[in-house]
Amino acid sequence: MDFRGKNVTIKDGCQIGSNVVLEDNVYIDFNCIIRDNVTIKSGTTIGANCIIGEYTADWFSDHNSEIKPLVIGKDSIIRSGSIIYSYNVIGNNFQTGHHVTIREKTKIGNNVSVGTLSDVQGNCTIGDYVRIHSNVHIGQLSRIDSFTWIYPYVVLTNDPTPPSDNFVGVHIKPFAVVATGSLIMPGIEIGQDSLVAAGAIVTKNVDDYAVVAGNPGKKISDVRKIKSHFADVNVYPWREHFETYMPWIGQDFKTWYSNLDLESKIALGIDKLTV
Repeated sequence: MDFRGKNVTIKDGCQIGSNVVLEDNVYIDFNCIIRDNVTIKSGTTIGANCIIGEYTADWFSDHNSEIKPLVIGKDSIIRSGSIIYSYNVIGNNFQTGHHVTIREKTKIGNNVSVGTLSDVQGNCTIGDYVRIHSNVHIGQLSRIDSFTWIYPYVVLTNDPTPPSDNFVGVHIKPFAVVATGSLIMPGIEIGQDSLVAAGAIVTKNVDDYAVVAGNPGKKISDVRKIKSHFADVNVYPWREHFETYMPWIGQDFKTWYSNLDLESKIALGIDKLTV
């Protein structure tokens, strides 16, 4: 059964499927397709020419398979041209740039952004407060923990012996930074608070707090030794010096962390954090 809350806007040219839930203050711009079994929670905006709840591969065999549910959380912004497949659960305050693709069986936490022309290839898990910039490719089975940064043109791979069906996803741990143009090979683990330098090709696991650079990527330093380009002060771990977009805005990270209960720390995946 369809449901529409209060103050729902649906602009011209949109097609709305069956069993669609549009909560209060949802805005759907021109020429969108909202397929069956989609729930869009309150305060969310869907930009023009988006497809929400796109068919998964099994639908194409007979054009009759059941369309799996999709949930998009509260106060999200899906910018124009984006395609989000069915069989996904996406948290609150999610944002995309333009022309983003998110394939099926992906779980995305709260306060996540995915930049323009980025591609999440499905069967992925993405934590809370993750920032994925533009033109990023996230291979299937990737696991991206909370509070990580992935900069433009990064590629996370998953096939150790291409072509094959034996995929192994990349795991990026909390507070890691993967800089522009990096290539992460299948099954690699990127440690907590580490930094993968721009253009690195990472073929081995990265230790916590390590700086890895080059081809092949090698440890060249510890992030805690890196100084600002503008002053003689340390800048890593970045969580101690940066708060924009983060839940500890207006206070220091250690105070915020110490005030979290264990349940909250476990939910964010940072209960074993080295502080």
